Amino acid sequence: MSRLSLVWSSLFRRKIRTLLTLLSVVVAFLLFGLLRSVADAFTVGVDIAGVDRLVVSPKYSIIDPLPIAHLNQIAAVSGVTAVTQAGWFGGIYQDRSKFFPKYPVDPRGYFELYPEYRIDPAQLDAFAATRIGAVAPKQLAEEFGWQIGDRIPIEADIWPKRGGDRNWEFELVGVYDAPTLEVQPVEFLFQYDYFDEARQYGTGGVGWFIVRVDDPAHSAEVARTIDALFENSPNATRTATEAEFAMQFANQVGDIGLMMTGILGAVFFTILLLTANTMAQALRERIPELAVMKTLGFTDVGVATLVLGEAMLLCLLGGMFGLCIAVALEHQIAIAIKGILPTFSISAGTLIMGALLAAGLGIAVGLVPALRARRLAIVDALRGH
Repeated sequence: MSRLSLVWSSLFRRKIRTLLTLLSVVVAFLLFGLLRSVADAFTVGVDIAGVDRLVVSPKYSIIDPLPIAHLNQIAAVSGVTAVTQAGWFGGIYQDRSKFFPKYPVDPRGYFELYPEYRIDPAQLDAFAATRIGAVAPKQLAEEFGWQIGDRIPIEADIWPKRGGDRNWEFELVGVYDAPTLEVQPVEFLFQYDYFDEARQYGTGGVGWFIVRVDDPAHSAEVARTIDALFENSPNATRTATEAEFAMQFANQVGDIGLMMTGILGAVFFTILLLTANTMAQALRERIPELAVMKTLGFTDVGVATLVLGEAMLLCLLGGMFGLCIAVALEHQIAIAIKGILPTFSISAGTLIMGALLAAGLGIAVGLVPALRARRLAIVDALRGH
């Protein structure tokens, strides 16, 4: 019998206990793969160089509105070829579980800035001409069974109408998709002019501006120029890449990276205690067996290696399965959170870190039992039994 098969049979001598512990380790590394990727997305730096589409947002808080008058000043900046605006509407469709982003936009301006979004020209004309018109991503329309001409009610949670009415109704005049993109758009778009005229407060304000530059090499320079225009105004701006803007938007709820790291720390501390207890219990049950193995010629180091190998195998198996499940779920999760975090992916670095963490966890929980097994005296062990 090889040492690996001996370690395997020893590890699964108590199958139910081992499988329950293994399941806990799998869940821990599944969470590690997913949450570490979210944390990386919120902490990684984003280089503005080489980007031809920028987002101009409020400098100090994403919830502060910017005057629509900024649009003409931004359009006049050298290197800017197109600019449009958008904003966060919020709102509830049916119930809060059916969340999707909703943006008031300029119809033609928005689709000009996003040429990867495909919409039938006639539907775009209808969107621009219909006061309460709206367009939805193809997959969103299919999910809710919407058809062209349907009236879609949205209950406001931030923007009531004049007079306090919170019931907004939009007519679906088109659908769009992005066939060249792996992750499809999720934004429900409607007329900014209608929204601005009908809302109770905040008239003339927008959430952010989207800017296209003529040369990606000049992106950083254009960004600095735009921010300098409004540096000393009450509505200072911060110009960044779209990915960085999305991170800033979601970070309004707190330091996401720190929260994810804290959650993972608590999870792995619990798993460390649980797995260490399992290995300690297994060692106590096997003391006579280990003494017999030493009697048959196994060295102290050889016995210690077998005990440590059990802990390593348990943690590596759990880590491997957990990370594989995380990779399998990556695409679905990326689609689900696209409106909040468009850059979600499980990197090779996260997988390598997970493998090293699994190995480290195995050493941490197996080292003390291995040292005890190494120091085990045959006579004392058999006498105790």
